[in-house]
Amino acid sequence: MKKQFGVIGLGRFGSSVAITLENLGNSVLAIDRDSEKVDAIKDFVTAAKQVNAIDAAALREAGIANCDAVVIAIGEDIESSVLATLVVKEIGVPRIIVKAKTDLHGKVIEKLGVERVIYPERDMGTRLANQLVSSDVLEFIELSPEYSLEEIKACEDMVGKSIKDIKLREKYNIVIIALRRKNSVSVLPHADEKISEGDILILIGATKDIKSFGKCLK
Repeated sequence: MKKQFGVIGLGRFGSSVAITLENLGNSVLAIDRDSEKVDAIKDFVTAAKQVNAIDAAALREAGIANCDAVVIAIGEDIESSVLATLVVKEIGVPRIIVKAKTDLHGKVIEKLGVERVIYPERDMGTRLANQLVSSDVLEFIELSPEYSLEEIKACEDMVGKSIKDIKLREKYNIVIIALRRKNSVSVLPHADEKISEGDILILIGATKDIKSFGKCLK
């Protein structure tokens, strides 16, 4: 059954989370008070709405109460982050994950009883460590304990084949969300897009599935 997620705060991190969740087959409600950020993401998620996140009535009207989980990605404005968390808890969303900018911000959020507090800047260390220990995996971003995004260099067997020909989704349940080629990035490439030598595949899926695929490249 398709899950419903809400993402409040559509900066770089929040937008990435929202699009990733949508690409993994979920229904995503993306919310921000900035109309330009809402317009920028509306074609990539189920619904995008301009809402003040500390307005309980407006959030209810937007449909946040129907979400199985909400990610609050308001990192810079600590006061708004805390207030939005309180509002979402009051509405009764069962799972709340909050992005924190500083340790103090995180400690305040933790006292509100949310499921998880995340520190994207601090997690850069995890990305670097994974980058150093693997020759195939160029970049690793932990999205959750179960899911991850990785950048993997196209192997020789893939060159000249289309995305649909290599059948990553059918064989490994992995989705290619972008292709990086020299200085350009093709987001959500077409299934007929052919892979060239030197391409970087940007993959999303369950961490165990991506690791299983990685073993087949060696």
